[in-house]
Amino acid sequence: MTWQLWLAFLGAAILIALSPGAGAIQSMATGLTHGVRRGYWSILGLEIGLMLQLALVALGLGAVVTNSIVAFTVIKWVGVGYLLYLAVRQWRAAPHDLGERVDAPGDGGRLALVVRGFLVNATNPKGLVFFLAVLPQFVVPTQPLPPQYLAIGVTMIAVDVVVMGLYTRLSVRLLRVMHTPRRQTLVNRSFSGLFATAAVLLSLVRRGAAA
Repeated sequence: MTWQLWLAFLGAAILIALSPGAGAIQSMATGLTHGVRRGYWSILGLEIGLMLQLALVALGLGAVVTNSIVAFTVIKWVGVGYLLYLAVRQWRAAPHDLGERVDAPGDGGRLALVVRGFLVNATNPKGLVFFLAVLPQFVVPTQPLPPQYLAIGVTMIAVDVVVMGLYTRLSVRLLRVMHTPRRQTLVNRSFSGLFATAAVLLSLVRRGAAA
């Protein structure tokens, strides 16, 4: 991969990460209810899920999944169901004292945050469709593939961590002006609506077409 090609991919990765999606919603919702530091555990899960999808594409399994009606449908509807679960969970989230929660030390829920983030990306076949449609433009087939996929993976993780971290911090800044339980409830339910919207959009994804 040449520097020119890598820079082009870097620009694409930034645009992809900045575009609102289930990962951005998850990052903001986690920052809203758990604070910045614990929000990064959710981001870790998001990146693990992202790398799983990239690995599947690199191994050729991504094409198998997207070309299999059963596999694609099962993964898609598992993802839809999980996003709806997150929507209900966020809707029922109780207002809290932000001063006691933001950047508070871990309370044993780190693994749950990692798993939650992982499932958001891992159960989203839209990512596989996207990788299959976009990655070939940045891979030189006449050159060794492992170093190219490694460069792509490291770049995507670095960009996504920074952007998801910004989304997490943005939600915390937003909540700091929400001093009343009523306003916090309004924000929680707004994010619940975003999760539900993401679920609807995922349900509309079809095989062979990047959404």
